[in-house]
Amino acid sequence: MLETRVLTTLDDLPRGQWEALFGGALESFDYLRAIEGAGLAGFEWRYVLAHRDGRLVGAIPAFITDYRLETTFEGAGRRIAERVRRLVPGVMTPKLACLGSPCTETATVGFAPDLADAERPAVLAALVRAFGQEAARSGCALSGVKDADHAQAGLWAEAMGQGGYSAVSGQAIADLDIHFPTLDAYLERLSSGVRKDMRRKLRSRSKVRIELRNELGADLPRAMDLYRQTLARAEAQLETLTPAFFTQVAARMPGRAVFVLYYVGGDLLAFNLLLEDGEVLLDKFFCMEVERGRAHNLYFLSWFYNLERCLARGLKRYRSGQANLGDKVRLGSRLTPAAMYFRHRNGLLNGALRALAPLVMGDPLEGLAA
Repeated sequence: MLETRVLTTLDDLPRGQWEALFGGALESFDYLRAIEGAGLAGFEWRYVLAHRDGRLVGAIPAFITDYRLETTFEGAGRRIAERVRRLVPGVMTPKLACLGSPCTETATVGFAPDLADAERPAVLAALVRAFGQEAARSGCALSGVKDADHAQAGLWAEAMGQGGYSAVSGQAIADLDIHFPTLDAYLERLSSGVRKDMRRKLRSRSKVRIELRNELGADLPRAMDLYRQTLARAEAQLETLTPAFFTQVAARMPGRAVFVLYYVGGDLLAFNLLLEDGEVLLDKFFCMEVERGRAHNLYFLSWFYNLERCLARGLKRYRSGQANLGDKVRLGSRLTPAAMYFRHRNGLLNGALRALAPLVMGDPLEGLAA
């Protein structure tokens, strides 16, 4: 028989129990604990656990926050949502209970390694029910899943369908398999036009000083300024990171988290937070002063620096996240779709959100496969 619990801190669970379910994933216990310790404004943390005979067999992180619905929509959907906010503002900022994390790439369920595939749907269903009860206790009108892991797509679709959730497309995730021995070999795989453009951009490298750091140290205030500039350019962002986030990640993930800093003439113009695990290099955040950064092609310099790091360390995949997908496809990345799910406690509002769902985010893969 399955028994469920919901924790409000990972301090209440031994690290080894959580890690045993997630197989050493990069965004596992230490990363989640760093998020928890970062003091992100407006967020409460939850960790949903399923036990069988006293043994942990399933788990997933979650969060609770006030959510501005219009940030989910684009184009006509955004205009409609903003009009509704003017008429009934309270409806447009429901309290949201969401499976996943605002700071991870996907919502991934951890299962005990010896749990049979046939048993996993029941475990996920139990986790979803337990979190639904927690959402009700916490007064949340809206429940959801942020970026369900595509590798578990079937499990998520079944569990969410049974729970009465609606699906919408999320932003795709970009991955580049490191199947080339050198950067020259990589460039040869690109189209002639892109290859020529990249060689031209790489000439900026002579004017840029690159430093690899385990922590931001004295550059933290300038790095936060770059982060805020980058955040201001984003169309929508669920969370706002704090200085403590970057210091916590550095402290809790030594050897797995590194910062790459890009200087021009002594000025820090960009920085990149990278996570790695021996197989994957995960590009978490690239923050840049836009005008001077673009003038020195820092985004593209960071791309090639990260590929060099993959080659030097024998890493097999470069995961570069959900932004700038057009550039990433031009540079050879493949896109993996992500799904989000939602359900409103009010039946009428849930129906209205279902009707608006086709306007949410559009198709993140449209026009990028060429």
